[in-house]
Amino acid sequence: MHSHYNPILASVIMGWFIAQFLKTLVTFITTKKIKPHRMIGAGGIPSGHSAAVCALSVGIGRTCGVESPEFALAITLAAVVLYDAMGIRRAAGEQAKVLNDMLRRSADCTCAPLNENLGHKPIEVLCGVLIGAVVSFLMVR
Repeated sequence: MHSHYNPILASVIMGWFIAQFLKTLVTFITTKKIKPHRMIGAGGIPSGHSAAVCALSVGIGRTCGVESPEFALAITLAAVVLYDAMGIRRAAGEQAKVLNDMLRRSADCTCAPLNENLGHKPIEVLCGVLIGAVVSFLMVR
């Protein structure tokens, strides 16, 4: 009988969940407000995306070996996600801040504000990477 437990997938989910939970906790500590949307939202510390792709890469490296095509695919995906988080999505968040400021100053604008929490600072990504690596090392043999 085959086991249906996938330790790599479990580590990805657990890494993401822990990062998102910590992000929600950090938001509560800094704002003194409960913001449940932070549990699934982008941006902030730590990066859930970074935790997930790092857990995936470490898990695949541990099970398939770092010389495997699977590891090459996982590490390439991780590089793209990390670059996107610190580059493109962060720039989009900064642009949203400027646009929201312009919209607040406009008397005739009834637009909803744009989401400013899109990308990550390098430290936020690093924290996510560390969470993902630790979780995967603990869960994947």
